[in-house]
Amino acid sequence: MLPAAELETFLERYRHDTGVPETMDPGSFIEEVLRRANAFVPSEAGSVLLDHPFERTGDAVGTQLYFIATFGPSADALLGASIPTTEGVVGHVYRKGESHLVAESSSDRFFYSRFDETHAFRTASLLAVPIRIENSVCGVLEMVNRLDGEPFDERDRALLEIFASYTSVSIQNLLDARRAGAAARSDDLTGLANDRFFHRRLAEDLEHADAASGRVALLFMDLDNFKSVNDRHGHLAGSQVLKEVGYVLRRVVRSPRVTLARYGGDEFVIILPGFDTPAAVQVAEEIREAIRSQAFLRGRFSWASGPVDFRGPLTCSVGVAVYPDHVPRFGSSDHRRNQLLRASDQAMYAAKAAGKDRVVLSSPELAASK
Repeated sequence: MLPAAELETFLERYRHDTGVPETMDPGSFIEEVLRRANAFVPSEAGSVLLDHPFERTGDAVGTQLYFIATFGPSADALLGASIPTTEGVVGHVYRKGESHLVAESSSDRFFYSRFDETHAFRTASLLAVPIRIENSVCGVLEMVNRLDGEPFDERDRALLEIFASYTSVSIQNLLDARRAGAAARSDDLTGLANDRFFHRRLAEDLEHADAASGRVALLFMDLDNFKSVNDRHGHLAGSQVLKEVGYVLRRVVRSPRVTLARYGGDEFVIILPGFDTPAAVQVAEEIREAIRSQAFLRGRFSWASGPVDFRGPLTCSVGVAVYPDHVPRFGSSDHRRNQLLRASDQAMYAAKAAGKDRVVLSSPELAASK
């Protein structure tokens, strides 16, 4: 099983809010999927492969499927490995959305032998079925080499397809539960933390930094000329851009314990516990470059009669402040939190004044400017 921190990113998928409590552990759930699949169709090896939600595009070409859970020989070596969706039986199943039975691997035109060659394993027969969320294929469940030595047959296919349907419903329930648990602390539009949760988390991170004599970096990001998106394409297009910015931030900032939040309008804040000034500036530059290079408003949307002619690029200005480098360790918790937020906010406005599309680090001069 992939480590919990890595597994979390594969479950960042958006569904409607429900009232289901968050009670299911993702790691235990995926392990149970494989265990029950093996009970349905006893096999020498098996795997659950999922696409990565941050890498999904409208076209399967270029998408990777990742081994997130495995059992059998060389299982640990496969964890985290990936296979392009353009190759192999699992890629074929993912693209077509239909199960595929391989009675003999040597005669199947879709079979991909690289993993056998790399891990000294022989796949004689294979059975793979798609895993769906609602109507969209998100991964593949595959079983390799029936335990009794016989090739998989149509009965095995029917059993695994029934189990895959059950698994898809269970994944939907898991995502519903996770979304319900996060609803109180999330921004409805972007799925990032809301400002209420942000303020609470920033206070906690500052307290932890004081206890450990550590640091907390805060990035304050504002989109440049965002009003022109609303003026040219309408407010629904603007809302879509903000959603996509949320995805970009999730893709770029992968460090554990960070908090990504929408502060309001087209302003975003990122808390980086334990980051010193050079590391925080590097993250800010990575965000700035990712926003600038992102192709926004691609595809078709229900609110538009056709493709949206967004000419971009969209850019952002980012202010960086680090506690206690730019805000001293004294005063109440609220005072320190507000001072750090003010320092990063003023640095962001300095970036705007200097020409936009840049990162500015807080300084004593900026702190004294307002």
